[in-house]
Amino acid sequence: MRDASNEVLISPASYWEIAIKISLGKWRLNPPYEDFIDIGLKDYGFLILPILPAHTARLIGMPFHHKDPFDRLLAAQALAEEIPLVSVDTAFDDYGVTRWW
Repeated sequence: MRDASNEVLISPASYWEIAIKISLGKWRLNPPYEDFIDIGLKDYGFLILPILPAHTARLIGMPFHHKDPFDRLLAAQALAEEIPLVSVDTAFDDYGVTRWW
């Protein structure tokens, strides 16, 4: 992520899950949510990886190593796009995802 030559992609599943956790009181952000997202997109140059039918199609045959639907979608996107996923969650390893962190 620190290498400026790399594209850093963020899935809508990630910012959707962040918004849900904030609304449930599980997370608090400073700055506000909208500013937090804008900082990632504008200041750090993150790009949005849209959720495509090819990504959701990968979910059909995926085992349930992970019950969280957001994390399953992130794994499916990483597999379909053949890109690494940045996460501390070792459950992604069971899907064969290349995981950094």
